[in-house]
Amino acid sequence: MEASQGHDQRSGQTPPATDQAREKVGETAEKAKETAHSAASQAQDKVRQQVDQRSTEVGERVSGTAGDIRSVGEELRHQGKDGPAKVVEQAADRIESAGSYLRESDADRILNDVEDFGRRRPWAVLAGAAVAGLAAARFLKASSRERYSSRQGNGVPASRTTELSPPFSPATETADKAASSEAVATPAGVR
Repeated sequence: MEASQGHDQRSGQTPPATDQAREKVGETAEKAKETAHSAASQAQDKVRQQVDQRSTEVGERVSGTAGDIRSVGEELRHQGKDGPAKVVEQAADRIESAGSYLRESDADRILNDVEDFGRRRPWAVLAGAAVAGLAAARFLKASSRERYSSRQGNGVPASRTTELSPPFSPATETADKAASSEAVATPAGVR
């Protein structure tokens, strides 16, 4: 058998079993690639559907808010405050246009507009990311305090290290160093 395999390798031909194995591996790789592509496509479709749904909901809420702001402007006008009423109505118009944009736009349009904005004004995107990061940090800090408070209220002791170690101060550190230097044995006559 080895002689026949050696003969096939010398003549440049591969055994039929090797060809079949390569074909199987190629078919399996192709199927895996198609499955991955299909899963990615399905995920993109789900994201698009979610963006469409959420943008429509937000657009409706924003439009409702614009209506409330308009009523405030009308009330100001009835009170004779035309200047502030004009400012409030302009704000309501802008909010209404943002609401209609969100209601009428699909996911592709919104994502394209966000990308275009990011390309034109990268500093604004960085500033927005910084603000979002600060807001997230504040949220995490506040929620951490609430969790800590709820653990303390349930009778769960604080960590053992904070109960056993005294608070640090420069005076205690100096006193500790002085005490440790006196306790060290020195040879006679050397100080």
